[in-house]
This record gives sequence, C-alpha cells and structure tokens, in this order.
Amino acid sequence: MLSGVLVVSAPGKVILHGEHAVVHGKVALAVALNLRTFLRLEPHSNGKVTLNLPNICTKQTWDVTSLQLLDTSFLDQGDIPAPTAEQVEKLKEVAGVPQNRAVPEHLAVLAFLYLYLAICRKQRALPSLDITVWSELPPGAGLGSSAAYSVCLAATLLTMCEDISNPLKDGDSVSRWPKEDLELINQWAFRGERVIHGNPSGVDNAISTWGGALRYQQGKISSLNSPPALQILLTNTKVPRSTKALVAGVRNRLIKFPEIVSPVLTSIDAISRECERVLGEMAAAPALEQYLILEELIDMNQYLLNALGVGHTSLDQLCQVAGAHGLHSKLTGAGGGGCGITLLRPDLERAEVEAAKQALTGCGFNCWETSIGAPGVSIHLATSLHDPISQALGGL
Repeated sequence: MLSGVLVVSAPGKVILHGEHAVVHGKVALAVALNLRTFLRLEPHSNGKVTLNLPNICTKQTWDVTSLQLLDTSFLDQGDIPAPTAEQVEKLKEVAGVPQNRAVPEHLAVLAFLYLYLAICRKQRALPSLDITVWSELPPGAGLGSSAAYSVCLAATLLTMCEDISNPLKDGDSVSRWPKEDLELINQWAFRGERVIHGNPSGVDNAISTWGGALRYQQGKISSLNSPPALQILLTNTKVPRSTKALVAGVRNRLIKFPEIVSPVLTSIDAISRECERVLGEMAAAPALEQYLILEELIDMNQYLLNALGVGHTSLDQLCQVAGAHGLHSKLTGAGGGGCGITLLRPDLERAEVEAAKQALTGCGFNCWETSIGAPGVSIHLATSLHDPISQALGGL
C-alpha cells in the first residue's frame, strides 16, 4: 500500500448539444468542463478514517477497528456491476444515516464509505487516512459534481491500494493514467454514482474520467478524437429546477403534438451530429469559420429547446445580455433555469468579454470564464497546486 500523500483532480461536465432529445434516442454531446474537483489523501497510522467535504460543510470520522469488524460480505459484487438497494441500506446503518433521508451530504458520505470498503477490504487491514475534497463546481447545478467526486475517490483509493500504478514520475507536476487503468477508475466511479443517483446514465463519470468530449446515444458512449479546448463563459442563473419534471414535460408535449415535437427532436439530433463533425475538423487546425458555425448551432439549439418548453426567463435574459456583446449562448442540462454556456471566439476583444461577464454578474448570476474539452482525471504533485486550491485542501 502506498504511504505518501496523493492529490487527484477530475473535471465537471456540460452538455454541449442534445439535451432532452437524448432521452428519446437522439445523440448528445458531453464535454469536460475545466472547473475541477480536487481530492487530497493522506495516509495515517492513527486508526482513524476522516472524510472532510468543506463545500457542503460535512466532516465525519470513523474508527478503523469498528469498520474492520463489519461484515462486509454484503459488498461482494460477483458479476453485479453496481451496489444494490440492500447494500446501500446497510451502508446507511454503518454511516448512521437515517433510512428515509437522502440529502446530498449523506449521499456523499455513503459513496465514500462504499468505495473505501469495497476497494480497500482486499488489504490485510483497512487503511487509516484523511481525505479532503474541495470543488470548483457548484453542487446541484447539473455540472457533474457528484461524478467528479466519485472519479477522484476511485482513482485515489485504487492508486493507494496499488490496484493501479501511480503514473506520476520524478519531474512531473501532473500526470494521467493509461487507458486500462482509466477503465477501472471509470467502473468504480460508476458504482459510486449508483450510490448517489440510483440509476445514472454513466455519461458524467465517463466524461470526468476520460475528459475531452463524448458522444452518447441509447446507452452507447464513445470518445470524440482530440476535440479542441473551447473557451466559454459558464453562467449559473441560480434558478432551481426539477430535471424530472422538465423531462416529463417534454414527453407530454411529444405525446400531445407528435408531428410538431418529433421533428424538433430530429433537428436537435442533427445539430449534435453537425457539431460533432465540425469539432472533428477543428481537431487539426481550428479556423474562425468553424467558430461561426458553432455559434449558429448554439443559437438554433436554444430556439429548439425553448420550443420544447424547457426554457426560462432567466435563460432568455442570459442569452440577451450576452448577445448584446456579440456572444452566443444556450442552456446546458435540463433547462428551466440552471446553467447556460456562452462560446468565446478567439478573435474577441478582451474588453468585450469582461463587459459581458460584468453584465451577467450584474443580473445576479454567477459567471465563470473557463474552457470545455478539458483533460480527465489527473494526479498532481502536491506542491505544484495553486495556493487557493492548496489552502482549500487544508494546506499541503
């Protein structure tokens, strides 16, 4: 078992195109968002396991001895690809979580306990350790924060237990695992996501593991080859919404107006495919003309999503404010509020971008300038992290 401090990060995600249409068998494009979750693991010999999640004001400590005495046979997977409901209920008993509660703090603790016990129980003794997780991603905003958390946990625990090798070599400040190790990380992260979400698609943990961009259709996930990193504004309207209710609304509209809504879904599918084609061309040498096509696709998709009934006045305001500065925006995720993305062409004047950010913040929104197409889960030299991240992780 490795004995040194490990620091790992994983990206969030946004849906570039294909929201809602993907539910009806169409193509969706998901891209890694360069807002990241960071995890610091420090092994100890104090007989304690501590999980510290400052973003959600949660800290919990267990005695290794008491965890060691648990009957963990309920974690035997065999060929079962994910934890069962019965296993999750047993984990709740261990964690002291009320049976009828499912708040994010409790689910995050359960996912940690599941991955810690399932991955580390093959060791002669469960390890003593401190884990701190801090994220640039706002929770509950549809940006894959829980998947980034699960990916970081899986990567760090697998590395500590030497199920996968530490790829960080002398002189490296950051490194990534080889393909076969990433596949194992992704499998375990999906199990963690099952604890949190019950029946996720697997897209969020896949994009957080692999990075770049993914194509998703009817359960099949494939990576896009070397997509360019695109600069964007990510804006959170902070308007809460129910994904379940929005998905049901689109389904009801399809049933009520099949000859109208079905072609809308087909058009969204065509936008996803055209965007995939353009991104493929941009992998070699991005040209301004291609950015202009991406802007047109963004505008068309936003109109179509409004036609499906998943828009919101806050998202209209976002698009109008950004549009006044010559920028093109669309919602990302479920809609009905939540987040939107704004493409930043490389030829834009810096002053125009800053003015747009200031105007969006003035609307009461949260706004980040970041990129999509970011690298997936990575391991870092602890001393190479920027001070704010280092301090958030408890000082390295």
